[in-house]
Amino acid sequence: MILKTLNTFVEIASGKPKKKIAVAAAEDKPVLEAISAARKENIIEPILVGDRKKTEAIASAINFDLNGIDFINETNPSQACKICVGLIRENKAQILMKGLVSTSDYLKAILDKEVGLRTGRLLSHIGFFELKNYHKLLAVTDVAQNIAPTLEEKISILNNAVDCFHKIGIAKPKVAAIAAVETVNPKMEATIHAAILAMMNKRNQIKGCIIDGPLALDNAISKESAEHKGIRSEVCGDIDLILTPDIESGNILYKSLTYFADATVAAIILGASVPIVLTSRSDSMRSKLMSIALAASY
Repeated sequence: MILKTLNTFVEIASGKPKKKIAVAAAEDKPVLEAISAARKENIIEPILVGDRKKTEAIASAINFDLNGIDFINETNPSQACKICVGLIRENKAQILMKGLVSTSDYLKAILDKEVGLRTGRLLSHIGFFELKNYHKLLAVTDVAQNIAPTLEEKISILNNAVDCFHKIGIAKPKVAAIAAVETVNPKMEATIHAAILAMMNKRNQIKGCIIDGPLALDNAISKESAEHKGIRSEVCGDIDLILTPDIESGNILYKSLTYFADATVAAIILGASVPIVLTSRSDSMRSKLMSIALAASY
């Protein structure tokens, strides 16, 4: 199976039981537009938690009919997050989405040690990019959650991402652990981590994928570039996933793809008990819709 467009997530979600999505601080126009579109695609059923008066005004302005939709009135965004987490814990919803609330308050409710959504796994971010000049969707991890992951944390990030690929139907994703160069340099920690991860994969310590690294970005995505440098690899030119060295390089790559390459992205947070939709206010409505579809596919 090859994922060529983000619309594939809508198709996958359409073939699964419809998920309930709890939206924290729902009084947000772009989020409500995406929720409305996802509901029309028949892939989710929302539970809106937020300021009823503000939400109804926005819904009216965008022609989003709230009749028949579960709504919990809560004007405090932080409390709305806690209510949504409670809905997840009670199995009344299977996806969590951020509305008009700060990321810190949102994550605080998720990570609460007593009543949050922790599973013992590391939380990590994954984004799937639809690019005009690449032959399939390209995923990148982790660009938004873990600042400077250790080797152990990178293993967890990889396992989260590989599990995500498996749940959307890709049995053995090809992974590039990227760095500035494709050779091991003791002074460059990213190259050492990448080489260890690749060997751990060969020794079956990291399963369900094919990892190569260290790879520079050019030879990771271009078979011709790899061959020019004498690199023989199962993944070069056909990677499904890029593992970035740290949040700075990942975030720069993420925003370069969206702004310079005009890519659309679907992104979720992995590692909690349910998929978490955490989009940026700068993301397009389609990006938000596809993020919901990805969560519903997961």
